[in-house]
Amino acid sequence: MILEVPGDSDAVARRAAAIIAQAARDAVALRERFVMAVSGGRTPWMMLRALASEEVPWPSVYVLQVDERIAPAEDPGRNLMHLRASLLDNVPLPAGHIYAMPVESPDLPSAAAAYAATLERIAGSPPVLDLVHLGLGLDGHTASLVPHDPVLDVRDRDVAITGSYQGRQRMTLTYSVINRARQILWVVTGEEKASILRRLLAGDTSIPAGRVAREHARVIADEAAAGRQ
Repeated sequence: MILEVPGDSDAVARRAAAIIAQAARDAVALRERFVMAVSGGRTPWMMLRALASEEVPWPSVYVLQVDERIAPAEDPGRNLMHLRASLLDNVPLPAGHIYAMPVESPDLPSAAAAYAATLERIAGSPPVLDLVHLGLGLDGHTASLVPHDPVLDVRDRDVAITGSYQGRQRMTLTYSVINRARQILWVVTGEEKASILRRLLAGDTSIPAGRVAREHARVIADEAAAGRQ
């Protein structure tokens, strides 16, 4: 696991965007497409908007969700609306290349299986994503892999439904597909994340984030999260 501390949250967003752009160029050169999965959050939306300043082969880019709240389409907590706004309003990504988790389905287990099938269709069987972007919660969660949830032990599925967390169930990618990714990009900002980031960097597997593969992982943190203020 590599740690980079480029400066403040704006610098983190720009550096993360540069990493994604390079990964996209490399993937398209090798495999003719770039498939990434994106988590939610303020700094990630900044990161995606910053891609407008990068050289990216957009017609060959495919974007999936790492996780999503089980909520109606108009719910302000949904990651999808921010994901679409951050990308479609700023870069020439084909709108059909963003794949929304089907969280409005009345049959959530079947919806999770359908999204897993989408992963296979886009990224092979078993699916191997080129890049997975992750955030880090104060309780050590990442994606919607939260402490004490049974989803932490799911090994036979790439997409699963969680129990209730902060008042909502979630659809989430599981460790199985996250850990197969060619590259994992952590983006962590804010002084309040400093102690949990130390645990992640130390390989603390008692927190959900600590169970994510480290071999191809890079952490981009601001000075506050890295404890360098």
